[in-house]
Amino acid sequence: MKTRSASLLAAASLLVPYQASFAAEPDQPIVQAAAQDAAQNRANGAGDAAATSAEAVQPAASGRPGDDYHGEILVTAPGLARLDMLAGTSVMSGTELQRNLGAGTLGDVLARVPGVSSTSFAPGVSRPVLRGFTGERVRVLNDGIGSIDAASTSADHAVTIDPLLTDRIEVLRGPAVLLYGSQAIGGAVNVIGKRIPPRVPDEAVHIDALAAADTAADRREIGSSVDVPLASNVAFHIDGSWRKSGDVQVPGYVASKVLRAEMLAAADEEQEEGHLDEAAELRDGANTRGRIPNSQTETTSLGTGIAFFSGESNFGVSFGYFDTSYGIPGLPGVGHVHEHEEGGEEEGGHEEEGPVTIGMKQYRVDLRGVLDLGDGFFDKVQTRWGWSDYTHTEFEGGATGTRFDVSGIEGRLELVQSQRGGWGGSLGAQYSHQDFNAIGEEAFVPPSTTDSFALFTTQELDLAPFELEAGGRYERTDIDVASLNEARSFDSFSGALGLSYNVTPGLRIGINGSRAERAPSVQELFADGPHVATQQYEVGNLDLTKEGAWGLEGYLRGNLGDATVSFSVYHNWFDGFIFLSETGTEEDGLPIYEFLQQDARHFGLEGEISAPLYQTDGFKLLADLRGDYVRATLADGSPVPRIPPLSLTGALEAHIGDFDARAEVEWYDKQDRLAPLETPTGSFAFTNLSFAWHPLTGTDNLTFMLQADNIFDVEGRRHASFTKDFVPLTGRNFRLSVKASF
Repeated sequence: MKTRSASLLAAASLLVPYQASFAAEPDQPIVQAAAQDAAQNRANGAGDAAATSAEAVQPAASGRPGDDYHGEILVTAPGLARLDMLAGTSVMSGTELQRNLGAGTLGDVLARVPGVSSTSFAPGVSRPVLRGFTGERVRVLNDGIGSIDAASTSADHAVTIDPLLTDRIEVLRGPAVLLYGSQAIGGAVNVIGKRIPPRVPDEAVHIDALAAADTAADRREIGSSVDVPLASNVAFHIDGSWRKSGDVQVPGYVASKVLRAEMLAAADEEQEEGHLDEAAELRDGANTRGRIPNSQTETTSLGTGIAFFSGESNFGVSFGYFDTSYGIPGLPGVGHVHEHEEGGEEEGGHEEEGPVTIGMKQYRVDLRGVLDLGDGFFDKVQTRWGWSDYTHTEFEGGATGTRFDVSGIEGRLELVQSQRGGWGGSLGAQYSHQDFNAIGEEAFVPPSTTDSFALFTTQELDLAPFELEAGGRYERTDIDVASLNEARSFDSFSGALGLSYNVTPGLRIGINGSRAERAPSVQELFADGPHVATQQYEVGNLDLTKEGAWGLEGYLRGNLGDATVSFSVYHNWFDGFIFLSETGTEEDGLPIYEFLQQDARHFGLEGEISAPLYQTDGFKLLADLRGDYVRATLADGSPVPRIPPLSLTGALEAHIGDFDARAEVEWYDKQDRLAPLETPTGSFAFTNLSFAWHPLTGTDNLTFMLQADNIFDVEGRRHASFTKDFVPLTGRNFRLSVKASF
């Protein structure tokens, strides 16, 4: 006869995924902003905007003046301008960013960008999925430096970056590994703020603020920053934000149709065996509806910084504090379960656990420096460093469970070449050191120290109407696990070559090829323990070698008449692709999965187009269409798990004087191309409306925005999510926000 916990695990069996960690004028489309930014950088002869200077450029996502110190400035991390050919780039800022901040977490904020999805593990935690890649293949950067946390270790670990204080977010799809490290083999997301001031403000005091409230989660949030000139060449910054939300409202049942049917069948079986309490609990869970239990969040972020400027040189430092707590939803009405075995026989008892919540804190110091070198071969030398002390504690009810501690430092030094005869580029070095420690029953990754050192370069040659761009990187990674008396070292080489042709002054077509390599992570090598967040017992593999990928991409980007267009088609061939495979055995009531390697291929396309449909002196109507598709297959013919399905977004935008309106439909196809043990995901469509008012004529310095998302209260689930079968997306939601800059 089965124990109660065995029955619950039977209901949970559908949630055990086959993990491979393969991840994935007003309101211009973000691709247009990126294209304008890159073009302006080349015109200015700036190999990079460097998060260090504020260059006058066309507005990124708001067509009105007023963003960032009442001016139109670009603040970007090192390298974006130099990767605009080798890695597809998108930028989200201004009104576009304000509209998407209602999603709360970083992955969900970016989920409407072509080629981007979200892990959507819980309302308090989501990471971006770029072209199907996530986890160890996508780097999340804070002004060009890694977040230095434990977010990539597990899907239930949040990124220590608050989008509420963000000025802009850059998405780099493709071989961003060239500049940002082997973890960026699938791309990078760079979150940019002003904690280290980019320049001395013109005003005596400059204030940016955003406040918002919504109905679906009773979310309340506010964030503000203040910048003041302490002298003609000194700028001081201080910021803070706070967000709190309750359990998220959803349409219909919390459990998916497949999971609900499994739970009801298990309840009938329990009742036949006379286990009435267990049967009632399973039925209560299957019938949970309307709200996701234990999905509340609360986040506080504080920071301050100072910068000194002398001509084209500057130096700045900042300090930041991040504190968040959030619930981890479990099986509806059941929660997280473990099965305990002793001597090969099941015990009748079980251990009740309270709701699982996570408390996370990070203290961070950042440094930025730029030294103008004059008119020689090198234009400037710039450096960027970040240090972090991070603690993450998982609580089971009121009891402390597993704790993760991460301390680390990451830095880069870069020599930027002067533009001469159409030739420019940079040479650089990067270093990182990270100490990782986990303590508790679910410390499935042993304590470790990881060091990496890299040399890289990007070069660009303008042979108008052709442009040639190349990049290369060598990286050394050393992993030491003293508790196991084990150490591994890896040398990886990556490179890319791109050729483009300017069809017209504003339209470019191109092709690039790349070879990227990634060292396996500590988790992939040394994991050994239960990973309840993913309902797996993970076992690392000391025999893993480097993961490599050949890539080929063709693209069209720029302006086609009055329309703005971006389209990419790509194919990646992996050798030694690292993934988790089920062994068919169990440990602690969880199926054992072991990290293995085999070849894989990855094909996709993505694009967006924005075009004016009608325009008069006081009225403009725009059409916006976006979409993406990914198909990924292992060498044995089985699909890679959790690959997002085909998605399309169509929108109409109207701009009438000081008012903007947008109506859009997001459509996601079903995903029934499944890896073993994956469950299918149904198709769904969200209809969203937004209305913005800019009361200060001609600027975006004050914007009131009213939004209605998923107005038809449709059930939706992201296939890239580990928890999609019991964490659906938010139902109908009304949001009011106000953004001010003065």
